[in-house]
Amino acid sequence: MFVDVANIYIKAGNGGDGAVSFRREKYIPAGGPDGGDGGKGGDVVVVADDNLSTLADFRYKRKYVAQNGQNGSSRNKTGKSAPDLVIRVPRGTLVKDTKTGRIIADISGDEPVVIAKGGRGGWGNARFATPTRQIPQFAKKGMPGEELYVTFELKLLADVGLIGYPNVGKSTLISVVSEAKPKIANYHFTTLTPVLGVVRIGEGTSFVLADIPGLIEGAGEGAGLGHQFLRHVERCRLLIHVIDVSGSEGRDPIADFEVINNELKVYNPELSQLPQIVAGNKCDLADEESLIKVKDYFDRKDIPFFPITAAINKGTDALMKYAASMLAKLPPIKIFEPEPLTEVISDEDDRQFEITVRDGMYIVKAPWLIKIMEETNPNDIESMQYFQRVLQNSGIIKALEEKGISEGDTVSINDFEFEYVP
Repeated sequence: MFVDVANIYIKAGNGGDGAVSFRREKYIPAGGPDGGDGGKGGDVVVVADDNLSTLADFRYKRKYVAQNGQNGSSRNKTGKSAPDLVIRVPRGTLVKDTKTGRIIADISGDEPVVIAKGGRGGWGNARFATPTRQIPQFAKKGMPGEELYVTFELKLLADVGLIGYPNVGKSTLISVVSEAKPKIANYHFTTLTPVLGVVRIGEGTSFVLADIPGLIEGAGEGAGLGHQFLRHVERCRLLIHVIDVSGSEGRDPIADFEVINNELKVYNPELSQLPQIVAGNKCDLADEESLIKVKDYFDRKDIPFFPITAAINKGTDALMKYAASMLAKLPPIKIFEPEPLTEVISDEDDRQFEITVRDGMYIVKAPWLIKIMEETNPNDIESMQYFQRVLQNSGIIKALEEKGISEGDTVSINDFEFEYVP
């Protein structure tokens, strides 16, 4: 089954927690803190695999979670970092943020790409020892790994794309000029998946040719198999537009050419700007008057026109050689650059909070405080002093006072309750 779009959930590993530990050895009464740091969580890495040609595997597994880092331990032992989770995809796959559509990476090269970074390990209490704080009773928890929903979108890596109406002979053409073996039959939509073939021109010259199926009027808006396969044209450097000059399907070849080009423009205006060669197929069935009419049309448009009969391999060599000569002058296959994050969260937005008073209790909702609270040890004075400074600097204390809070009143912050002491 050919699948070229898949939506999955990925989660990098969390960092391991730092340890709270003190050195205890015989004859060493004050060994001091020796809690080690937590290990780093595993990254989620995506890499190209040339043995894969579709995204079918992701129809059955849609959740990928990397391992967490190990917690630190006594004697300053750092927890083991978790291994990376490697996801293999076909070469040419785009990784997009499902929510925003932002391109995160183009998996077209050989280098692995980190899509989600694992969390940093938390510091052990040995890190917090100072001349004035010799027995720190707290450590930091590991940072959470990044998580997001991503869309994999396969865009075939082909130099030349064969486009045109169904049943004009695209599959026959690719079968005679390359080693590709597509299904060929005399009915529309015989080809239900893109077909790739390598065309070799003499010694040392070759290019990849793709048969793009499913293009009819309305394809740019999803008719036929349009949207499903138009994406595979986007990387092509050159298009060979195949038309049926004999009109054997009862259509006008010139009108067909204009319709398909309009569909390219509707789907993506850049596609209509790609250089094109027109292959007038089924010349053995066309009368001379029709051939002259079609050739004159493309001559006026200054578009190269090659009369061919793909079924008997007539005229195809000249067509492929001309395509190779054009490719030598064109830029390389398009690589999609990652798009930067455009959403910027300001400090003010990041530290928003809401205070409500219910039955004498002051309830504070501040999601950004959860991580800080997890790292706070209520039994350690210095840890609580740091937490109090955060409340003071963020404006929560001032807002509580403006609400009329008094000493001894109960405060609930993210469901953690304590008595207010000014």
